Amino acid sequence: MSNPVQYPVQPPQAPIPPHLRRRSFAGPFVLIVAGILFLLGNMHLISWMRLGTLFARYWPALLILWGVIKVIEYQRAQRDGVPVRGIGAGGVMLVVVVVFFGLIATQAERAREHWPSIREQFNIDDGDFDNIFGETYNFNDHLEKDIPPSITSLRVNDDHGAVRVSVATDNKITVLVRKRVGADNQTDADKYNKQATPTLVPTGNVMILDANTHAAGDHPVQADLDISIPRKMEVHITARHGDVSVTGRDAAVEIAGQHGEVSAEDVTGNLKLNLEKSSARIEQITGDVHINGRLNEVTIADVKGAVQLEGEFGESVKLSRISKTVNFKSSRTDMEFSRIDGDLDLNSDDLHGDQVAGPVHVTTRSKQIRLEDVSGDVRLQNENGGVEVSMRSLGNVQIDNRNGDINLTVPDKAGFRLDARTRDGEIQSDFAELKIENRDREAKASGTVGSATAHIVLNNEHDGIEIRRASSRAALAPPAVPAPPAKPGRSLPPPKAKVEPTEN
Repeated sequence: MSNPVQYPVQPPQAPIPPHLRRRSFAGPFVLIVAGILFLLGNMHLISWMRLGTLFARYWPALLILWGVIKVIEYQRAQRDGVPVRGIGAGGVMLVVVVVFFGLIATQAERAREHWPSIREQFNIDDGDFDNIFGETYNFNDHLEKDIPPSITSLRVNDDHGAVRVSVATDNKITVLVRKRVGADNQTDADKYNKQATPTLVPTGNVMILDANTHAAGDHPVQADLDISIPRKMEVHITARHGDVSVTGRDAAVEIAGQHGEVSAEDVTGNLKLNLEKSSARIEQITGDVHINGRLNEVTIADVKGAVQLEGEFGESVKLSRISKTVNFKSSRTDMEFSRIDGDLDLNSDDLHGDQVAGPVHVTTRSKQIRLEDVSGDVRLQNENGGVEVSMRSLGNVQIDNRNGDINLTVPDKAGFRLDARTRDGEIQSDFAELKIENRDREAKASGTVGSATAHIVLNNEHDGIEIRRASSRAALAPPAVPAPPAKPGRSLPPPKAKVEPTEN
């Protein structure tokens, strides 16, 4: 029996030790950069606002730098023959965080660059945000200068702040300045305050006062100016964001403003306003008043000259005691009156006038119109609202309306010739001399009353027409209800006024 062949036994080989993976140095590098930036901010060597601006503009460079680091790590691993380390969950999270906050910072920076237009569009006050990224520091300043004989007017420029002009008792210009400066610390606030120092410089026959709020760049500075000048000095004010008040002028006043309330009182001279998203209150003006722009509320009273309003008026217009011609023009309403002895209130839904003198021209739409104690000629056009006109002194009248009743009241002894027509409505009259034909789809009225010194033309669509005597109108008015007697020893509280909401 043969012996089996024996093969040599190979000793077991030791396992090849795995190559150690090198740790990435991208994370430590990011920590070092972030730590340096935060250290600079805490030491006030660079402002936090500046750090935010740098990050908003250059954050993609962090991704590029991180990618360069990963390429270098990959080449080293290939050269040393070790496994290449992938991005990993931490790297993915880092990219997501950088991209997320980078996009937010970029949009915030763009919003900051376009902040003036955004602020004007939404009527936002910078003071609402003074304490979000810093503190607010207050400063006071004082300017005073004698007025040379050649100086006849003052020009004021204030981008952000209130302006108040009053009468001086001497021949000087005196300016009290109250400033609010937004900054991270007192040192920065002092620097911005010095940069935004107001200036008072004569140029020709004009003294120019510049609040200089823009000199501090992006840092918010608000300067309120309290100015006193002689009464006979003209005033021209440009205020982009702030209230303006002018009292006591024996010269012309011109104001250009945005996002503020403007008031002018006791002015012997012409007044001109060019306003955007502002309100105006005007009283006791001897000259003419001209207002242009986009306004919210307008109140004008006791004007000896003419009044002209042109633009868009968002909430209400109140006119009282205007001695000369009143012109009003907007995209929706066009009006003209010879004068207003009483009051006229205009809002988005109603037009109410009392003691207005013609010739009266009104063209509008979607308003309830009520004019009382009107004298002179009347020409009125409206739609989607009723028209009620009460004449004190009858002139030629023409009223064209649609989708609303026409109610015309004339004096008892007035003489006139009438031509009236309505479709889908009826005609009623207190005058037996008029011939009225009310049919299914159309109604007509015509005739002559008295001496016929005036001509009345009434046209309506889809509603009725009424022609009333003043005496019958007064008789139809509801009698006043007397208040119940008070109990002995007790007094009744005053009645509560009913407040009508107005919108535009």
